[in-house]
Amino acid sequence: MNTTTLPELTSAPQPIRNRKITGMSAILLPMTSGGEIDWNGFESHVVSTLDAGLTPAINMDTGYANLISDEIREEALVRTSAIAKDRAYLGGVFVGDRSGDDFDSDAYRRGIEQVQRQDGTPILFQSFGLTSGDDDCIFDSYSQLASECEQFYAFELGTMFAPFGKIYSLSLYERLMGIGNCLGAKHSSLDRILEWQRLELRNRVRPDFKVLTGNDLAIDMVIYGSDYLLGLSTFCPAEFALRDSMWEKDDPRFYGLNDLLQYLGAFAFRAPVPAYKHSAAMFLHSRGKIASDQTFPGSPERPASDQAILDLIS
Repeated sequence: MNTTTLPELTSAPQPIRNRKITGMSAILLPMTSGGEIDWNGFESHVVSTLDAGLTPAINMDTGYANLISDEIREEALVRTSAIAKDRAYLGGVFVGDRSGDDFDSDAYRRGIEQVQRQDGTPILFQSFGLTSGDDDCIFDSYSQLASECEQFYAFELGTMFAPFGKIYSLSLYERLMGIGNCLGAKHSSLDRILEWQRLELRNRVRPDFKVLTGNDLAIDMVIYGSDYLLGLSTFCPAEFALRDSMWEKDDPRFYGLNDLLQYLGAFAFRAPVPAYKHSAAMFLHSRGKIASDQTFPGSPERPASDQAILDLIS
């Protein structure tokens, strides 16, 4: 399924009204004030996300995927599996490597097996080894991993989120869509045009493929045909679900609620972007959802003065 000529976007697409939006939410891993994992808060957060109708995504960047141990990763999956039962959830497969390292297929396979053993669907983080080759090399790596998965999601990540991230060419994106058990891909470039290009390609080539926006600075991408897997939705999953329902019902109140949620996103995801996890902890703690506003050691933090602004957003 090679592409010889890729179309250029000449205008923004039109909104798709009354569309049912698929929402996925990256779950925050909360901490106690003593520096332990707040597992009660974690479980409650997974429950509230599922009850809102969103699909939880465990061990993502919001869950400190690059910082936690394999034991914590496993515990999060076990607890989520017990809560979800027959409801779907995603588990991040993260491989920690360094610039210049070769693609570590064995580490990915172990992560895939860990997620699938707990009845989750893997979503494959990028790594230096996965993204360092040319398009053919990257596609071959995904093809290898696809054979280990019942179903999976891919992931494009801009370097503002992680140094190993890479936004793929459209020709490679189309080849990834040709992998039958790849259900979709999270797109985190923070660039509307790049995402619109993927939507146009998806609509032509494989309409069932999920383009999951990761653009926390443009959460209205859902009106153009994207679904979502956001860190921002971990702040208030019920409100995101309500917004989605409003769009499906052509309820004009969608715009006001979306504006409020986008204001929260613009504030929480300002530079340095990874500090949004502290913003999430502050927001959830002040609303009595988790034990503290502490973050996992090694994660960047926001100033305490942010709390007063977060408290205004309700």
